[in-house]
Amino acid sequence: MAKNKKEKKGGKRMKKKEMSELIINYFRNKPTEAISLKQLFLGLKLTTHPTKMLCTDIVKDMAEDNFLIEAEKGRWKLNDRGQIMTGTFIRKSNGKNSFIPDDGGEPIFIAERNSAHAMNNDKVKISLCAKCKKQKIEGQVIEILDRAKATFVGTLKVSKNYAFLITETSTLANDIFIPKEKLKGAKNGDKAVVKITEWPDEAKNPFGEVIDVLGQAGENNTEMHAILAEYGLPYTYPQSVEAAAEKLSAEITKEDYAEREDFRNITTFTIDPKDAKDFDDALSIRQLKPGLWEVGVHIADVSHYVKEGGIIDKEALKRATSVYLVDRTIPMLPERLCNFICSLRPNEEKLAYSVIFDMNEKAEVKDYRIRHTVIKSDRRFTYEEAQNIIETGQGDFKEEVLELNKLAQILREKRLAAGAIDFDRCEVRFEIDEKGKPLSVYFKQSKEANKLIEEFMLLANRTVAEHIGKVPKNKKAKVFPYRIHDLPDPDKLDNLNQFIARFGYKIRTSGTKTEVSKSINRLLKDVNGKGEQNLVETVSLRSMQKARYSIHNIGHYGLAFDYYTHFTSPIRRYPDLMVHRLLTRYLDGGRSAQADKYESMCEHSSAMEQTAASAERASIKYKQVEFMSDHIGTVYEGVISGVTEWGIYVEINENKCEGMVAMRDLGNDYYEFDEKNYCLIGRRYHQKFSLGDAIKIKVARANLEKKQLDFVLAE
Repeated sequence: MAKNKKEKKGGKRMKKKEMSELIINYFRNKPTEAISLKQLFLGLKLTTHPTKMLCTDIVKDMAEDNFLIEAEKGRWKLNDRGQIMTGTFIRKSNGKNSFIPDDGGEPIFIAERNSAHAMNNDKVKISLCAKCKKQKIEGQVIEILDRAKATFVGTLKVSKNYAFLITETSTLANDIFIPKEKLKGAKNGDKAVVKITEWPDEAKNPFGEVIDVLGQAGENNTEMHAILAEYGLPYTYPQSVEAAAEKLSAEITKEDYAEREDFRNITTFTIDPKDAKDFDDALSIRQLKPGLWEVGVHIADVSHYVKEGGIIDKEALKRATSVYLVDRTIPMLPERLCNFICSLRPNEEKLAYSVIFDMNEKAEVKDYRIRHTVIKSDRRFTYEEAQNIIETGQGDFKEEVLELNKLAQILREKRLAAGAIDFDRCEVRFEIDEKGKPLSVYFKQSKEANKLIEEFMLLANRTVAEHIGKVPKNKKAKVFPYRIHDLPDPDKLDNLNQFIARFGYKIRTSGTKTEVSKSINRLLKDVNGKGEQNLVETVSLRSMQKARYSIHNIGHYGLAFDYYTHFTSPIRRYPDLMVHRLLTRYLDGGRSAQADKYESMCEHSSAMEQTAASAERASIKYKQVEFMSDHIGTVYEGVISGVTEWGIYVEINENKCEGMVAMRDLGNDYYEFDEKNYCLIGRRYHQKFSLGDAIKIKVARANLEKKQLDFVLAE
């Protein structure tokens, strides 16, 4: 009997002090672990509801008192932080600044009076303020370790003796004061790039000087350059780099022909967008015997011309990617290289780096080889021209195009069957006039011709990654940049499931990788053509991790590949150039490259890819607002695409332009924001605005400066 009683200790009533000691000892025995309440109940053998509730309350109190920290959602660990911490300062124009610790953990609030004028993304050292009971923990900046950004873009307001730069950034509450002699000839109303020179302790405004005048606000060129400058991207090409490119010889030498495989007499063509000038890739095809095809994926051999460490290479690494704004391309390489020497233009002999496959009728790769080649493209197809051949069976090289399409469709089916996720997003594009003014909106759809190219590029990328990365168990793979994509965050998948339930859909949030991805594919198939398609696809995409570059391979979840890299676009992506160089080195028997150096270049390339994507989105947003400024007062059907405590975002069905209906314009009621269910509910009249609801709006205002559309509800 006594033994039984002893076992029930965790089940009997327990005093708070006794329970607190048990919890403290449990956490001290596992100082590095993040522990959930469920683990704690099991570890302390708490079996009754009252003891579990008491334990939960104490853990929350300990977190409130900063004895424990919530390391991740629903998991706590001992707070081993000191009073002094280093991390990143995040500035907000509303004064609600925060500090992100280097060692992870929850953000810490920094009041404006305690910010020491730190700027957004600065590396800072803070000390923790004494904590008041039930108050959030606060910090104070005691040292700025590294300035992230000292330049800002905005519109100048020039008066007789001084000027101010008016910025639209959400990170700076105060305009920048500029003395008259620091204007660099800029006039009132000019857009300019301004560098902050100092921010005295007693001054409300930072002081700055103009470092570049972009032009008169509202002009297309000015605004596109302003977007690039805002994201720290270059809008001009250094003359020294252009001059170095001009000196490069485009001649193919006897030695080049001698050491390369000759593909000049094999049917080869490119398929690209109609406005493309840089042709990275070409396909060749010939029949080796009945039922066996040789398919060549030929990629511009940029590394032959751009030598590592040279002036052109350094500029390319800094840029890391070409940037595609609505009306222009800001190339990674000088124009002479990207549009002329390297571009696989029709009827010109070009140097290529090729992966050549022997494939049977079932699209099974029987053999492959990786070679430096010389090619000569017979035809430059636009996607539309190739699509026409696929649909009608008529046109130049119809047999070759149709055979490649047949093989590509089999490759795609196999990939999707293996669990690849089929995101097929429709992209917004503009017809613009010579001054950059948007005339109309259209949507770019991915058809069979696009997918034909996509499948062979995926196959080449995967094959190159496997060739280097796949080694026998007892051997170590050589250093190589991979394109990696992690599994979705389980919490985000749960949120996605809750969201799609309102439309009558559901997905698997646990199980094998393949089971989860197949259920996401089923969802994408089910919403296809429905009113909620764009919304569900957007929320699904947000639940995914971002793909990135790394030398540490974890596979690519979205493509369902264990090995994947980027080999096929060295004209516009720096990682592909890294891959070309290392591939050549290893095929020649070279030693493994330096890991730290390549991981650092991978991280830089990933960061620049995200920055370029943000600039591209900003240029689309700008053109949408410019386009809608001619439609003030027009009524449109739309769908609620976002719900916040300050209003609802609405996406117009016919042109995908998004704007906001502010809370004050939602009618005579007080609305409460239900974050969990993505809706606003009126207290008095109980009107509900939910994510995904159909809605009629009228365009009220178009603010080009803020790239913002204001809508009101239509009667």
